[in-house]
Amino acid sequence: MRIALDATYSLGRELTGVGVYSREILQGLARRQPEAVLEFCYRSNRFLKSMRETLPPGAKRRLLTDSGIGIGAPLFHGLNQRAPSRGFRRVVTTFHDLFVLTNEYSTPDFRKRFEGQARAAAEKSDAIVCVSAFTASQVESLLGVERSRLHVVHHGVRTGTLPALTREPVVLTVGSIQKRKNTARLVEAFERAAGPEWRLILAGAAGYGAGEILERIDASPRRESITATGYVGAEELARLYATASVFAFPSLDEGFGIPVIEAMARGLPVVTSDRPALLEVSGDAAVHVDPASVDELAGALQTLMQSPGLRGDLAARGKERASRFTWDRAVDETWEVYRSLA
Repeated sequence: MRIALDATYSLGRELTGVGVYSREILQGLARRQPEAVLEFCYRSNRFLKSMRETLPPGAKRRLLTDSGIGIGAPLFHGLNQRAPSRGFRRVVTTFHDLFVLTNEYSTPDFRKRFEGQARAAAEKSDAIVCVSAFTASQVESLLGVERSRLHVVHHGVRTGTLPALTREPVVLTVGSIQKRKNTARLVEAFERAAGPEWRLILAGAAGYGAGEILERIDASPRRESITATGYVGAEELARLYATASVFAFPSLDEGFGIPVIEAMARGLPVVTSDRPALLEVSGDAAVHVDPASVDELAGALQTLMQSPGLRGDLAARGKERASRFTWDRAVDETWEVYRSLA
C-alpha cells in the first residue's frame, strides 16, 4: 500500500499534542508496516526544516500543496484536520477536537480559518479518525458527518524509563497556560487547599489569554509556592512526573487529554474534569470535578493532599488504566482504516 501523510506537525522539539500524535503515527507505521510505501509530506512553510529530519527506511519526502501535485500515492492522511482540495483518490483525516467552534478560546480570525479548514476536510474525507468518542460525536453534530465515516482511535502513551526520585508535596499540571486549560481556577483552588509545604508547578508554554493568568499568579498570596516553568523537554518532564505527588488537569474542553494518561502511566493520582472526553479517557481511575467550581477542585486537591492511601489507590488504578492506551494499538487501528478504504 502506498500512503501519503501530512508530516508537517511532527517537526521540532517543542511538540504539541498534535505533534506527538503525528510523530507516533508516522514512525509507528514505518516500523509496523515495513512493506508500505510512505510519503512524508510537508507544507511549504516547514519543507526546508524537514530536511534536517532523517526519515525511516523506505519513506519518501514530498512537498505538500493544496493541489497534491507531485505526490503519487492514491491515499492521503491529514493528521491535523486538514486535507488538500484534490489530487488523491482516497482521503483520511484525523480530527482531534472542535472546541474552537464551540467556545471563545482563540481569536476570531483563527476561528474562521479553522472552521473553513475543518469543514473542507470533513467534506473531502472518505474516512475520519477521531481521537475519542466525544470528538466523533462533535464531528457528527457540528459538521454533519455521517457516523459510517467516523472511526474512534484513541491516543497512546509512552513512558520510557522513569528516574528513581522521591515524591515531594507538589501538585503538577502539564499544558499551556491558557483559559481553556482553566489555569486561573487551578491557582485559586491551590491557594485554598494547600498547606504551607505544598507547591504548584505549571509546566507548559503561554497560550491564548496567558497574560491575564500570569498576572493573577503574580498577585497570588502563595506566589512563592507557584512555579510556571514554560515549555519543558522530555527529560525535565519525566523528572516532574517522578517527583510530584498529585496531578491536576481541570481543563474546560479537551478532545482527548494526553497529559492525563501520561500522568497515570507514571504513577500519579489524577484530579481532572468531568467533561466527556476526560471521563472517557480516565474512567474510574481519577477524581472528577466540575471544572467551573473552584470549591470542588479545592476540595479534591485537599482530600488527596491529606490522604496518602487514596493517592496510592488512584496511582495503581491509573497505571492499569493507562496500560490500555498504546501507540502500537493506535497505529494498527489506523492501518485498518486504510485497509477498509483499499
